[in-house]
Amino acid sequence: MTLITTLLAFIVALGSLITLHELGHYVVARWCGVKVLRFSIGMGKVVYSRKFGKDQTEWAISALPLGGYVSMLDSRTQDLSDLPESELRREFTRQSVWRRIAIVAAGPLANFLVAIVLYASLFMHGIEEPSSKLGPVAEQTPAHAAGLRSGDTVEAVNGKAVASWSELRWELIQSTLDKQAARIEVRRPDRGLQEATLPTATLTQTDLEGDVLGKLGLTLARSAPTLMEIMPGGAAARAGLQKNDQILAIDEQPVHDVALVIATLSEAPGRTLQLRLLRQGQDLSLPITPDAVPGAGVNGAVTVGKIQAKLGQVPDMISVASGPFSAVLKASSKVWDTSVMSLKMLGKMITGQVSLKNVTGPITIADYAGQTARIGLVSYLSFIAFISISLGVMNLLPIPVLDGGHLLYYSLEVLTGRPLPERVGEIAQRLGMGLLLTLMVLAVFNDVLRLLN
Repeated sequence: MTLITTLLAFIVALGSLITLHELGHYVVARWCGVKVLRFSIGMGKVVYSRKFGKDQTEWAISALPLGGYVSMLDSRTQDLSDLPESELRREFTRQSVWRRIAIVAAGPLANFLVAIVLYASLFMHGIEEPSSKLGPVAEQTPAHAAGLRSGDTVEAVNGKAVASWSELRWELIQSTLDKQAARIEVRRPDRGLQEATLPTATLTQTDLEGDVLGKLGLTLARSAPTLMEIMPGGAAARAGLQKNDQILAIDEQPVHDVALVIATLSEAPGRTLQLRLLRQGQDLSLPITPDAVPGAGVNGAVTVGKIQAKLGQVPDMISVASGPFSAVLKASSKVWDTSVMSLKMLGKMITGQVSLKNVTGPITIADYAGQTARIGLVSYLSFIAFISISLGVMNLLPIPVLDGGHLLYYSLEVLTGRPLPERVGEIAQRLGMGLLLTLMVLAVFNDVLRLLN
């Protein structure tokens, strides 16, 4: 079932984004008066097609699902000697350079517009996210040295307001890539607004590939350890514990995380402990005697305490909702920031400052699609918006065979007043195809390594 969910989520996400990208090309081509011969989802051999409209445009599904294209009337690839002048006027290369630029740019711009619409809708709906409140800050970490403490709520990074954990992470990664320290403004319950400086510039490319905030010593603020499930007949059930009870202390010793609770219970097989709980807003005190169960060690010689319950911790959450105008502004800003971040990461990879392991392919995308779909609609739509931005940025790269390569040709035509020589274009196409295939092989190689690890 998980595999089916992953495949469906991947097909819906990528299929819809490719379709909307190609629709961008199609719509603007029609506005510019260019005749469209075929609109294909997928590449290679056509497996199904139907013709519609006055121009009898062929709408097709092709064999290779990764990609799509819009085929227009074009003298570079078709014999148009028998066409009347009225049809030749609708040929692509006869259009002004500005019209050709508009047609080619429309695909990536459609991806950015899709991302803005999705993010704006999510911002108006309200997104439940972990807040920017900090959990325990370990000693000997940059965050502790900077004066940050558990319970602090980060309100701004480098002058930019943050409210959620994802916004905090984003701004700290930005500081890391820019190789500058991060100026943090935090609100502390007992002292009001405070300032701190985190040395994010000292992080390495390896740190960027993992838990950036964890490397700095920052952790999520979480609720007290919570009972997520009670197994029948176990020590927890016999003691009268209930689902959603929060454990505040054991034998008068405060406990702040699940690991500490498990360790304390494990070390007390058959010994009665006093739990202080929070149940529906009320403080309770209950005795519990963990069952003695053979545990680790040689031949299971070590006995550990078990209460037969599942424990978890819920992050401190906030719901952020915006009005329509504010949501569109925030969405546009997020799309811009994400695009710039993607280009920065690409630049760092080219210069060797960030590992090429960050290049991901269809297997990783499918995996994330499945994961976010299982989490919920909000996560899945956020994922689609992010992938839409990535497709837009990728297609704008100045690589021949991509939209960005064609835009480069037309930009040179604007500057020189004449089209790029056909021979130069052919050589550039071959080089571009080689580079694109190399990137695809690298992406799939990285995907396979992630699966094996």
